[in-house]
Amino acid sequence: METLQKIKETPKENTLAKTPLGYGGISGSIAVLEAFIAEGVSTIFGYPGGAIMLIYDALYDYHDRLNHILVRHEQGAIHAAQGYARTSGDVGVVFATSGPGATNLVTGLADAMIDSTPVVCVTGQVFAHLLGTDAFQETDVINITTPVTKWNYQVTDATEIPAVLAKAFYIARSGRPGPVLIDITKNAQLQLFDYEGYEKCNHIRSYRPAPIVRKEYVEEAAKLINEAERPFVIFGQGVILGKAEKEFKAFIEKAGIPAAWTILGMSAIPTDHPLGVGMLGMHGNYGPNLLTNECDVLIAVGMRFDDRVTGRLDKYAKQAKVIHLDIDPSEIDKNVKTTVPVWGDCKETLPMLTKLVEHKVYPQWIQKFADCIAKEKEKVIKQELNPSSEILTMGEVIELVNELTKGDAIIVTDVGQHQMVACRYAKYNQSKSNVTSGGLGTMGFALPAAIGAKFGDKKRTVVAVIGDGGFQMTLQELGTIMQFDIDIKILILNNEFLGMVRQWQELFHQKDIHLPISLARILYNWPAPIVSKVNLFAKEKN
Repeated sequence: METLQKIKETPKENTLAKTPLGYGGISGSIAVLEAFIAEGVSTIFGYPGGAIMLIYDALYDYHDRLNHILVRHEQGAIHAAQGYARTSGDVGVVFATSGPGATNLVTGLADAMIDSTPVVCVTGQVFAHLLGTDAFQETDVINITTPVTKWNYQVTDATEIPAVLAKAFYIARSGRPGPVLIDITKNAQLQLFDYEGYEKCNHIRSYRPAPIVRKEYVEEAAKLINEAERPFVIFGQGVILGKAEKEFKAFIEKAGIPAAWTILGMSAIPTDHPLGVGMLGMHGNYGPNLLTNECDVLIAVGMRFDDRVTGRLDKYAKQAKVIHLDIDPSEIDKNVKTTVPVWGDCKETLPMLTKLVEHKVYPQWIQKFADCIAKEKEKVIKQELNPSSEILTMGEVIELVNELTKGDAIIVTDVGQHQMVACRYAKYNQSKSNVTSGGLGTMGFALPAAIGAKFGDKKRTVVAVIGDGGFQMTLQELGTIMQFDIDIKILILNNEFLGMVRQWQELFHQKDIHLPISLARILYNWPAPIVSKVNLFAKEKN
């Protein structure tokens, strides 16, 4: 191994320039970029700094193969990578420097962890001999990010880089996906080593990405379904992550079972599918929530029984026998006791189940959902979509988006009332269309995530629906949008408050608190314009 002093004395043109790649010494920085190319990476979201400058210097010579998007904040980088992963179905990639650069990724890592989003973050770190000395911009990023990553690792020797990055991509995208962080010290970025090529990882001895499917459990599940009189399917993002949309559709159509989605499961089947009965949860639709407590068999597919779906666990679906299909065994029985657990990737387990279930229809049971939908339309939806005032409601805005996009757009939402309204009223024709922060509820998510979503699927229209509160958290990414001429539509639903917070204060704490945060008022001290139906439609026509 070359010493650091020798590396410093070696002219740059005498390293890679005279040594064909794969047959001699390259730097750790170049090894990182070669790994990305081997893994099929095309876009990197990042922000430079001193500890990762050497990788950025090497990146200059890869500009024709790797597209780097310079964000305005590291949080913007990781949310963009999340958006990219959610629409492309592949791994999002992030660069950040040490210290504050790395810690600025933590919120996005936590968001990606709970929402099972595959992301690989590469952070720079101080020289290895300075670790633990409180050097400039040194933080213990490994211990800081351990709770919010699927795996993390610190590289202090360049020879480890190819194998470590191969593991990183394998772990991030396999099984239940998640974020991985690789921290690379500056000396490892500088170090020359004998590069023997890059080999993708497809096995790690101590890591089993998907459990072994037990056929006897699939048979038990099919028996329960075939005997049921009021079966009900609830599904989550696991269907999308498993690329099992076709298999799921075939299952519910053969079995004839009504199905409701979680927020992240939305768009796995078209929202107008005849067996689709709406969204679960405290801000969801009336029928799915009410009739969860009337079904006799509850089939959960790729969802984790989040508290926003279940409410009080001591009252949740106590009358039902529960079948739970999930790739992560730790989710089975975690919140809701399961009658039959079906471990495994739903891409594999759903066809097995479909083969065993009988062709059935449940007209009376499905009519109950239709009756609930009619009641909800009369009591809630009618007023939301057809108000007496000329001022637009959030629901009307989403209906207009549906009209203009025909249900073919990717809609990226932030967190708050606008998010719930969008999830209730948005129409989708294809999968990977709903991008939002689910489990962590990260305000500021939407604007950078919309950037990544567009790079993840450049052919589709991307619409960012954002509240005025969340927009102010990452609005600096407007600079990224302008610099790279990124074609996304941005709708700010400005109610001049943290609307969800105010709603909860009024409903549960009997508080009437007025803390206006209108973007227009804060920036310019003038009232925000009131948009009416007439002038919004006029603007669209123009």
